[in-house]
Amino acid sequence: MSLIEKLNWRYATKKFDDTKKLSSEQLDTLLTAIQLAPSSYGLQSYKVLVIEDPAIREKLREAAYGQPQLTQASQVIVFASETMIDESFVNKYVDNIAATRQIDRQYLAGYQQVMVGTVNRLAEDQKITWSHKQAYIALGILLTAAADLGIDACPMEGFENGKFDEILGLKEKGLTASVIAPVGFRADDDDYSKLAKVRRPKGELFIHI
Repeated sequence: MSLIEKLNWRYATKKFDDTKKLSSEQLDTLLTAIQLAPSSYGLQSYKVLVIEDPAIREKLREAAYGQPQLTQASQVIVFASETMIDESFVNKYVDNIAATRQIDRQYLAGYQQVMVGTVNRLAEDQKITWSHKQAYIALGILLTAAADLGIDACPMEGFENGKFDEILGLKEKGLTASVIAPVGFRADDDDYSKLAKVRRPKGELFIHI
């Protein structure tokens, strides 16, 4: 199938087959795709939790208004934004650039200054909002990669962030939950998988200037 055919095939899975699990190779490919996702300045101001523990997932399901995908899916992917985005965070990223590209750190001083300036101009709540947006970009890459592999996923905002933070100990990690996506394989009797995809017509959605 072409990419467009695969995107037409994917849908927000409402019922997963809890007997089918991703292989370690499939999961690693999804995580690698997330790792390669673009982000502002390349900072990747979020972390990604892979939740498999059944007891934790039961608690998360309660904090997600009882939605069954949390316990049916093979894994639950939680994108969590960094809450301490400061000069130190930028410096660590610049260290990584210098090491990865094997260049003298002094040549990155200008880029570092730009990033630090951006971070320092933002209020704390603005930084977290900015970080949430970066996490959503990574979510989009996950959904596309999953479709390409024939893996089902369900992006979800319907959960109580504070309770997720508490259950997963995110506050202590300097994180807060952004968005989640259970991944796995659709159940044969999920009627939503058989419905035609509904989208706005291109003539309404796109504006060519």
